[in-house]
Amino acid sequence: MELTINNLSKTYPNGTVALNCVSLTVSAGMFGLLGPNGAGKSTLMRTLATLQEPDSGEVDLDGIDMLADKQAVRRQLGYLPQEFGLDPKVTALDMLDHFAALKGMTSRRERRAAVENLLGQTNLWESRHKRLGTFSNGMKQRFGIAQALLGDPRLVIVDEPTAGLDPEERSRFLNLLAGIGQAVIVLLSTHIVDDVSQLCTEMAILDHGSVLLNEAPGLACEKLQGKVWEKQVTRAELEEMRQVQKIISTRLVAGAHRARVYSPCEPGPGFVRVSPLLEDVYFLTVKPREMEGQSAGPSEREEEPCLPSC
Repeated sequence: MELTINNLSKTYPNGTVALNCVSLTVSAGMFGLLGPNGAGKSTLMRTLATLQEPDSGEVDLDGIDMLADKQAVRRQLGYLPQEFGLDPKVTALDMLDHFAALKGMTSRRERRAAVENLLGQTNLWESRHKRLGTFSNGMKQRFGIAQALLGDPRLVIVDEPTAGLDPEERSRFLNLLAGIGQAVIVLLSTHIVDDVSQLCTEMAILDHGSVLLNEAPGLACEKLQGKVWEKQVTRAELEEMRQVQKIISTRLVAGAHRARVYSPCEPGPGFVRVSPLLEDVYFLTVKPREMEGQSAGPSEREEEPCLPSC
């Protein structure tokens, strides 16, 4: 099973280049699509989900032209968008049965068996008679995966699925995705680096509509082995360091700044060599989108160099 994306491009009427000659080959398993907000991830996901047209390019799913034969694609597709609406007054069981009917399951017995199986798989069986309006965010996301898996799709697309989830629900949801990804192609679009690090065997990093990096997370980290250093510094030292060091990121720990630096050799006294993280790969690859000093999630984003050739 293979998804092939070749030179996919999309420019919106206001001039925003959402996709710029994107080419990727994705095999069965979990594939992570990383990038900051506005990188083009959602545009790519909506295009693959047959919800919008690209300006140019080709997409093939095991011999199916995904841009020309949308009906064939939809029979193979499961999609969990970043936001999806649910009738708060309908129970999980009835709503999933309704979605199953929309997917073409005409046999009531077959439909009910599929629905009950998916409610069990997503750990929603005990809540099947509860109205969707009473569900937590995590339960709604798990319900979203249940509807995406109706009809045994070969391609499952999930767009920013863990945004807004508490740690327990996020862990439960990631475990669910990991189980799904063993048999089909799962495209996980996210800006959360840890999600990709935990789940995906392959990944791509997008920014401003272009693929900046496409390889296995482990291999990307391995290329930085021995080149990432860390040191606790004062604010004044940090300002001086910006002038002479390639700072990957900084983190405020107990009132002190802990700086991570890229350098092939020891960058100076007091630095300790540390194991590279996928977060380091990400920060070294993506051009900064925030102004200096503005928070970017768990790290304070600094001026970041391009990922060095290895």
